[in-house]
Amino acid sequence: MSAVALVPARLAPADLLRVGSVGLRTRRLRTALSGLGIALGIAAMVSVLGISASSRADLLAQLDRLGTNLLTVTPGQTLFGEDASLPEESVGMIGRIGPVESVSATGNVSASIRRTDLIPESETGGISVKAARTDLLRVLGGTVRSGRFLDAATSRYPAVVLGSVAAERLGIVRADPSLLVFLGGQWFTVVGVLDSMPLAPEIDRSALVGFDVAESVLGFSGSPSTIYTRSADEAVEAVRAVLPATANPANPEEVRVSRPSDALAAKTATDDAFTALFLGLGAVALLVGGVGIANVMVISVLERRSEIGLRRALGATRGQVRLQFLSESLLLSALGGLAGAGLGAAVTAGYATSRSWTVVVPVAALGGAVGAALVIGAVAGLYPAMRAARLSPTDALRSV
Repeated sequence: MSAVALVPARLAPADLLRVGSVGLRTRRLRTALSGLGIALGIAAMVSVLGISASSRADLLAQLDRLGTNLLTVTPGQTLFGEDASLPEESVGMIGRIGPVESVSATGNVSASIRRTDLIPESETGGISVKAARTDLLRVLGGTVRSGRFLDAATSRYPAVVLGSVAAERLGIVRADPSLLVFLGGQWFTVVGVLDSMPLAPEIDRSALVGFDVAESVLGFSGSPSTIYTRSADEAVEAVRAVLPATANPANPEEVRVSRPSDALAAKTATDDAFTALFLGLGAVALLVGGVGIANVMVISVLERRSEIGLRRALGATRGQVRLQFLSESLLLSALGGLAGAGLGAAVTAGYATSRSWTVVVPVAALGGAVGAALVIGAVAGLYPAMRAARLSPTDALRSV
């Protein structure tokens, strides 16, 4: 009679899942604590990527809303290092550039603003006084929170419009015809309070008065200090190139031109730097979690030597024992990864909602996070699995 070769039974996927989860189900507290390290690392990485994506989406939406075709013209310095100035005619000359759609300006006024005349003149609260043209709000795309902006009537009388930060520092919530502030040695009526202007943050910290009253009462020279202009989107760079020579034909080198939207867009680069930093911290946490899993799996092998010996004595192969402990490590890391991905998504949603952002959780971040957890689990469980497979049945049972 010929000998019949015995072929070890194969583990079906369902059987492998059941066998691999034995250690996790019997040691639940240890499983939870081990998976916590992986979960925290994954949560950190997902939340950092999600918050960064939400911030970027909000910034892009803000740029779309505010427009990227706003250019500002300011005086630079002379050849001798002194502060230059723009000609009074510069606003009109810029307005004659073909692609320019609108233009407005403000001018610095040598005056201070205080809540009452009892406050020392030196305590300005960082608020500057500027003369403003009546079309400034339309060019900047700003909105009035309370009251109204300067018009043809109020620009000739002691009326002032406060930027959002200026109003806050003066303790003023809303405009009121009976509300007065002490500006330039006399009382001005607060006729309006503005919302924040991301493209012109200098306006937020300013008190705006009309050009006419600034010249007649506050000694304003009439020379603009900042000119704001909007042009067709496709012609922004062309307009930018000719603005210095147009604003000050005699000394174009004394003119500075900037694009405020570039400063907002630059925030993305800053956010990316912080994102890389926090991703590194999340990776460290993930690595620590992987070390924790490896440690737990080694201890599990030592504690379950009798189980390993019995399974080997009943016919389990080294490969099946190795696969059992490797699958246990993968299950543990997968559970931690899924929990961390959910926690990271929840943190992203909570933070983005608190900042009134659109919640964006990249699908790639979720998939990559779970994939990273599985890789960590595979690496962490490889040595314990190989160690368990090397145990001989007799040695394992003898050590019980």
